[in-house]
Amino acid sequence: MSIRSALFLTRAPGAAFLVMGLYWGVFAAHVPVFRDRLGVEDATFGLLLLGSSVGLIPTMWLAPLFDRALRRAALPVAAGLLALAWVTPALATTPLVFASGMVGVGLASGLCDVVMNARVSQIEAQSGRSLMNANHGLFSLAYGLAALASGVTREAGLPMLAVFGGMGAVTLLLLPLLSRAPAPAVVPEEGAAARLPLWPVVLCGLIVMIAFLSEATVESWSALHIERTLGGGAAQGALGPALLGLTMTLGRFGGQALAERLSETAVIRMAALVSALGTALAAMAPVPMVAYLGFAITGLGISVIGPMGLALAGRMVAAHQRAQAIARVAVIAFCAFLIAPVLMGGLSQALGLRAAFGAVALLLLMILPPVMALRRRAAAPVAAPA
Repeated sequence: MSIRSALFLTRAPGAAFLVMGLYWGVFAAHVPVFRDRLGVEDATFGLLLLGSSVGLIPTMWLAPLFDRALRRAALPVAAGLLALAWVTPALATTPLVFASGMVGVGLASGLCDVVMNARVSQIEAQSGRSLMNANHGLFSLAYGLAALASGVTREAGLPMLAVFGGMGAVTLLLLPLLSRAPAPAVVPEEGAAARLPLWPVVLCGLIVMIAFLSEATVESWSALHIERTLGGGAAQGALGPALLGLTMTLGRFGGQALAERLSETAVIRMAALVSALGTALAAMAPVPMVAYLGFAITGLGISVIGPMGLALAGRMVAAHQRAQAIARVAVIAFCAFLIAPVLMGGLSQALGLRAAFGAVALLLLMILPPVMALRRRAAAPVAAPA
């Protein structure tokens, strides 16, 4: 009942999480198709994926202006831009066109991501409830179902553009609901922003960045690992990101309940260990079935780290600084999308995908030091509002 009421309360911005998950789930399952059609090696493909990161990073500054200018219309317009942005990569047959299209995808994704998270954060402040996990769970559910369905459409030979067109139709149907999201909150005074404490932003930013980086690498490269390293078919490859998305859904919906019983730092610490174990298992898998188990464990563990890191950042600052803290954590966290393509593409090219996923497992363990630092500082009094 708690999850259902949380999703009902945030149904308008939740629709944006649904749209975002659908598109990225379709993309993840089609990574082998993109790579083969472009005719590039892993390292080059990783560099091409940087196009989305190039478009994504500026939205951390552009999104607030976009949000204030369009107000209630910001979320449906951002979702519509996302639908249009995917057309170019879906049609691209050359690396340059693909990379250019991914810049547009990154820009539209960043606008939508910032606005939808800001809306959920705003509803959290108004209701006094923790709602972030439930909405991120909705993203994961949509991502997993879209990846699974894409495996079927690939086996059936359905053109990729037709699949993305279907996602566009879904987006169009959801526009009326997206337009019902609340108008943005009043921007805090400049003086209040200047007094935002640095330590929760930096520590939570590092945690969320590592979580996003690990999630992005598994999303984008798991299908290729199963198909190329382990000899799986198209449907088997699509099952890798699909399992990640579905288990992340379970983990995030479960995290909605855990957030009411355990501290954020305790949950993040356990989740980092579990996800590192799962990624290592996928890296060493001798057959697709073992890789599936590894990706499923990874999804369960990694699912709660990002949302709880964002929630923790908001809880460790004064109430009037909550939205600012989450925005700055997002700036740090989105650096993951610059690092992930280069990391996986370079390691895969030089050492193979097994070594690349092994590196991700080690990276997840690097979450532990900032978590311990946050635990030590959690008892410190929060700065009083101005």
